[in-house]
Amino acid sequence: MEPGFDRRVIPEGATETLWTAADGQEIRRIDWPAPAAGTPVRGSILFMAGRGDAYEKYLETFEYWRQRGWQVSAADWRGQGGSGRLGNDDSTGHIDDFGLWIEDLGQLWKEWAAGRGGPLVLVGHSMGGHLVLRAEIDQALDPKPDAMVLSAPMLDTFPESLPLPVKRGFAWLMTAIGDPKRPAWKISEKPGSRPEMRQLLLTHDDDRYEDERWWREHRPELKLGPGSWGWVKGAAESSMAIFHPGALEGVDLPVFIVATDADKLVSPSAIRSALARLPKVESLIFGKEARHEILREEDKIRNRALEAIDQFLDRHLS
Repeated sequence: MEPGFDRRVIPEGATETLWTAADGQEIRRIDWPAPAAGTPVRGSILFMAGRGDAYEKYLETFEYWRQRGWQVSAADWRGQGGSGRLGNDDSTGHIDDFGLWIEDLGQLWKEWAAGRGGPLVLVGHSMGGHLVLRAEIDQALDPKPDAMVLSAPMLDTFPESLPLPVKRGFAWLMTAIGDPKRPAWKISEKPGSRPEMRQLLLTHDDDRYEDERWWREHRPELKLGPGSWGWVKGAAESSMAIFHPGALEGVDLPVFIVATDADKLVSPSAIRSALARLPKVESLIFGKEARHEILREEDKIRNRALEAIDQFLDRHLS
């Protein structure tokens, strides 16, 4: 925990603005206060959160990086957080094609990076990690990041035993026989899970879990429920693009992956497969002591993950 930091307050000096995508869609962005005077400036970090997330959940981590000399920014994905909805209601997370998010990220990254000195680091959690990696595979990032950090990246979904082409085919069928914007499951983070079990998927830390509930109560626009069948189809298609022969092997920048083999939301085996194929990758893989939201875990786990990220960035960007 960052000493004296209130995870339920946007600090003085942080600016929340609306960034406009190429088609006019307004997307929330936050720029964190600059490092304190006298702190050597390391460079800049752009953080992109996961499905159903909002940047409010990671304020404490932004402050951690600021104290270490990083200028930090973050943004929503269109259609979630405080950046509108693309489905038929306010609770379903819909997208027709992950490529739209890749286009948004490419434009945001280019504008955000313009005029910045020092190393530029792109960080993504869960679905954000998927999209960050996919954007690099698609060569959608100009300039190229100096390094990339992926937290529990959603490289495939459960069940792990079902091949991606089968998942894609089933999702395609479900979008063909009904409205692609309809929810693919009823409640919570994944099919079959109950709301009261949600924390068991995310973090062992009760207080950090309650932070999300607090923000959703005070900013109701942040609430988001299940994904749509369009989202499920898009996820399968995008995962197939990531695991296409030669795709991961072509990522020629330093990548750090922090994940857990006990993850119940994203596929640990897919992460292991990516680790075997990325040419410049390092990792820290936890076991049952960590759940999906590693950067919001209990201090012992969270601090170990952050220190490992620090060391990775020190090795490659010094």
